[in-house]
Amino acid sequence: MGKVSAHVYVYGTVQGVFFRYNTKRLADQLGVSGWVRNLPDGRVEAYFEGEEDAVKRMVEWCHVGPPLARVERVEVEWGEYTGRYRGFTIRY
Repeated sequence: MGKVSAHVYVYGTVQGVFFRYNTKRLADQLGVSGWVRNLPDGRVEAYFEGEEDAVKRMVEWCHVGPPLARVERVEVEWGEYTGRYRGFTIRY
């Protein structure tokens, strides 16, 4: 398998529940690059790049999130790997 990217929007009760922190922690463990941020409308947006298996695990995790989250829906747009990011960051 090669490298891919995924642009993700997560809907539900996903802010104020350590969603971004836990996303970064898992991305760091899996060697996935990109970023995560809260949006003003209550969603969380994330961009993942890396090995396909690792990025798929990140997307799967977004469907559940951390224990206090209530994920209602996840939108994913798959794309090609760009290599633009080094490491994973939380955007503010």
